[in-house]
Amino acid sequence: MKTALVLASVAFVATAAPALAQTETTTTVTRTTTTTVVPDTVRTYIVEQQTPSVAYQGDVIVGEVLPEIVSITPIPDNAQYGYAVVNDRRVVIDPTTRTVLEVYD
Repeated sequence: MKTALVLASVAFVATAAPALAQTETTTTVTRTTTTTVVPDTVRTYIVEQQTPSVAYQGDVIVGEVLPEIVSITPIPDNAQYGYAVVNDRRVVIDPTTRTVLEVYD
């Protein structure tokens, strides 16, 4: 009788243990951003230009890639920078990647 009781207890524990185990999954998302220091001469040039604004649905955020609908104007003597006026805000853009580098109000 004791043997049957011990065997029944062992069988119960063996089958119940997996049901009591819990699994936890953690997902980590890492976003790397690079800060670019835009020269003052670029900022001055952009602010002085009279360029019409392009309407763009959504916010213009540093690090965001702008769609092809936004025309990028090159900056003389600074080929690594371009600009556009989007939603009435002046935006410095990397013309090779179309990435927003700075936004001026």
